[in-house]
Amino acid sequence: MSVAALLLGDSRFPAGGHAHSGGVEPAVTAGTVTDLRTLEMFLRGRLQTAGLVAAGIAAAACAHEQGNGARGESGALVRDDYWTLLDAEADARIPAPAQRDASRRQGRALLRAARVAWPEAAGLASLAASIRGGPHHAVVLGAAAAAAGCLPLEAARIAAYQAAAGPASAAVRLLALDPMRATGILAELAGEIDQVAALGAGYADGAPGDLPCASAPALDLLAETHIRAEVRLFES
Repeated sequence: MSVAALLLGDSRFPAGGHAHSGGVEPAVTAGTVTDLRTLEMFLRGRLQTAGLVAAGIAAAACAHEQGNGARGESGALVRDDYWTLLDAEADARIPAPAQRDASRRQGRALLRAARVAWPEAAGLASLAASIRGGPHHAVVLGAAAAAAGCLPLEAARIAAYQAAAGPASAAVRLLALDPMRATGILAELAGEIDQVAALGAGYADGAPGDLPCASAPALDLLAETHIRAEVRLFES
């Protein structure tokens, strides 16, 4: 994996991920996630559903931008109908309004950071100009990965990793878990993360309508409950 891919996958990259729990906070509130064992179960389920969808979208976005040449004219504000189509497919795969809003907030934050990190990437400017209200996070991740010189598989791997790592980090803070043991869970999931990334990357060159559409209704319900909570530590 390239250094640029490591940068995008690093929680210190200023994309606002620290403000989102990936559904762990409402799961903790509901008593679904209470310890390391239940956290591992939650992460496996999220990885195989939301993680796979995000990996496929990120890979497709990366492949499209590579095909167009990710390092075009700096600041070019050229609309691209593919971005509109891909973002619509991402929207259709996030049925809960709360999750859609969170995905777009994260997407806007990541897009701002990526355009500072790779200002010469015309694709990022085109993406910003094409999607009113800001694109979904996975779409931006794929475009940013291409701007950084990553391959679609790397983009998919970052998306799959973040699907598990973000909630794991949030759970440590919410439940005062041992961070070393929580990291150990991520290490155990490494093989599954790679498998999900490979599956997602397999959709890189297909039509947007053929992207994976694995669903997790429990996550949707938790997201809608969370957004209405009077007290919460994370935005989502």
